[in-house]
Amino acid sequence: MSKFVALYMAPASAIDQMMKNATPDQMKAGMNAWMGWMKAREGALVDMGAPLGKNKRVTASGASDVRNEVTGYTVVWADSADAAARLFEGHPHLQIPGAYIEVLPVMPIPGM
Repeated sequence: MSKFVALYMAPASAIDQMMKNATPDQMKAGMNAWMGWMKAREGALVDMGAPLGKNKRVTASGASDVRNEVTGYTVVWADSADAAARLFEGHPHLQIPGAYIEVLPVMPIPGM
């Protein structure tokens, strides 16, 4: 088994619109869908993750406020990258217009 990080991605404009227009009932239904997804995959979850807030970009010139498409993360166990990706098929996040999920292997550090 290997560890994989899933990054939930969506256009900032889609997130802004969703947050502005979603009713409390729609937000509750969305949270219930996420909870159902997690419950069905609880054996594969290393870290259920969380939404991510505003980010800072740090460069050699310093830190600045930026906005990107990363909205959250989850960490899972899977036998392969394909198996990890299949865990996210039909994920509730994909209902956001333009949303996608990046699944990345966590690589071992040599000698550690």
